[in-house]
Amino acid sequence: MAVEDIAVTGSTEAPDAQQLSVEPLAAEAVRTYPLAPGNNVNVRSGPGTHYPIVRTLSAGSSVPIRCQCQGESVTGPYGTSTIWDNIANGQFVSDAYVHTGSDGYVAAKCS
Repeated sequence: MAVEDIAVTGSTEAPDAQQLSVEPLAAEAVRTYPLAPGNNVNVRSGPGTHYPIVRTLSAGSSVPIRCQCQGESVTGPYGTSTIWDNIANGQFVSDAYVHTGSDGYVAAKCS
């Protein structure tokens, strides 16, 4: 489970528990998944190796998965997969390099 950040509002004096107002912050926590150990991973502009590389992630990094889509088949440390993970706007990594604990989708399909 994700832990939400909270904001505490009230007076600066030491209030009792009934005087505190606790409100969640607007941003929700996004689940991240680790990349395969010992592998730098290319981030591409689309779901396939023919798309340009936009950056490279260092071994030991974790990535958020915003959505997932079908793309080119890639074989990596976690098997062969046609699933590509969208980690940011216009940025995709092959799911074969991301430890999601599943051979299928773990996030919504990209639209």
